[in-house]
Amino acid sequence: MNVSPRLAVRENVPLAPLTTLELGGPARHFVEVRDDDAVTEALRWADERGLRVLILGGGSNMVIADAGFDGLVVRIATRGRHINTDTGLVTAAAGEPWDELVAETVSRGLAGLECLSGIPGLVGATPIQNVGAYGQEVADTIRRVRVLERPSGMHYDLPPGDCAFAYRDSAFKRNPDRFVVLSVTFALRPGGSPTLRYGELADALSGHTGPPPSLADVRGAVLALRRLKSMVIVDGDPNRRSVGSFFTNPIVSEREAESVAARAVELGVVAAPRDVPRWPAPGGVKLSAGWLIERSGIGKGLRRGPVGVSTSHALALVHHGGGSTAALLALAREVSDAVRARFAIALTPEPTLIGMAWFATQS
Repeated sequence: MNVSPRLAVRENVPLAPLTTLELGGPARHFVEVRDDDAVTEALRWADERGLRVLILGGGSNMVIADAGFDGLVVRIATRGRHINTDTGLVTAAAGEPWDELVAETVSRGLAGLECLSGIPGLVGATPIQNVGAYGQEVADTIRRVRVLERPSGMHYDLPPGDCAFAYRDSAFKRNPDRFVVLSVTFALRPGGSPTLRYGELADALSGHTGPPPSLADVRGAVLALRRLKSMVIVDGDPNRRSVGSFFTNPIVSEREAESVAARAVELGVVAAPRDVPRWPAPGGVKLSAGWLIERSGIGKGLRRGPVGVSTSHALALVHHGGGSTAALLALAREVSDAVRARFAIALTPEPTLIGMAWFATQS
C-alpha cells in the first residue's frame, strides 16, 4: 500500500471505543491527523482509491452501524487555540476538546459559551450541529469557520451567513461531503454578563445570594444540571454510554402545537393546554421531545436488553454494555413510534447515523 510517511493508515480499526456510545463496527481504513496538511493528504489518499471518507471527532454525536465503515475514517486530532481577552476573539483548532475551551473562556471572563459547558466532543463538531443548550447555541458567537473544501482542496474562511445555521443544523450537516472544519473563531464578550434566558437554569440560580451570578457560577450550575440528567460523562454512571439527547425537540406549526395540547388534555395528561411545554421558535413552535416521550408511555429506565432509556432523562438512549447498534436503533424507533401514535408528532434523531438510515416513515 502506497502510504505517505506523514500518514499512518491502519486497517480494520475498531470504532466503538472511539465513540461515547461504545457501539459500532470497525473502520476498513483509519488514520489520525494532527495538522491541517495531514487532513488534506488523507482526503487525497482516499480519493486516489475511490474510498468514502468519514470525519471523526470525539464520537459524541455519532451512531455507527454494526458493520462499521467501509472507507477511510479520518480522526481529527489537531490542537491549538488563541484567545484574545481584549477583543474577545477566540480561535480553536477542530481537534480541541470543547469543554476545555469553554472552561478557559469562562476563567478569562469571556461571555458567550458558559451555558454550553459540559458538552462532550471537539470544537470542530460544534458548528456542524450548531450545538446548543440552556439558552445558547454556537451560532450566537461564531465569527468564522475555517474549512477545507473537499472537491477543490482549497481552504476558506466562511462567515456565519454561509454556514446556514438553524436549530441543530447547518450547511455542514446538510452537505457533509463538501467541507471539513479545520478551526472555529468565536466572538465573545470581554467582561460580559452570563446568559440567563433559559428558565431551568435561571431557577437553579434563583437562590444565589450576593452579587449577580458570574460566568463561573453559571458554568457550575449548568454542569450540575447536566450531571443530574447524566449528560456529563462520568465513570461509573450507568447512563454514561450515550450521545446525550437522541432526538431533537420538534418544531411544529402553531396548529400542530394546539393539536398536541388538545390531545394531551383529552388523554388526561394535563389539565389545560397551557400546561404543555412549548416555546416560540424560528419557523414555528418548539415542543419538548423528552416531555412527549414520557407522556407516550416511555419511562425513564426502560430496558430492552443491553440498551435502554436513561434513568435520568427520557431523551437519552443508553448502551449498558454488550449491545449492538441495531438494538439501539430498534429502541429509538420504538420511542419514536410511541410519540407518533399518541401525539402525531415525528421525532428526528439528533446524532448522525453512519451506515444506516432512519425509516422513511419516521421522517
